[in-house]
Amino acid sequence: MDLKLARADLGAKPKKINLAKIEEKVVREESVIFYFDRENSHKNLLALQDHFEGQGRSFYMSEVKYGLSDNDYMYQVHIMS
Repeated sequence: MDLKLARADLGAKPKKINLAKIEEKVVREESVIFYFDRENSHKNLLALQDHFEGQGRSFYMSEVKYGLSDNDYMYQVHIMS
């Protein structure tokens, strides 16, 4: 599963990260926060949640608005051991 990280610039394309890289970072650190782009499907984010909760980790996801438009948002995901 590939997910798109949040853009650093509005005109830039989002960078991709796969599940193995996310897993590697979560194993290395006790608490990790990722910001994912709005182009990710909600279904993929829920699959990510199921994956980490299946391992016994805490998973919190929220939508972060950064502008006035309905399309100005990203997903914040916090994964803890």
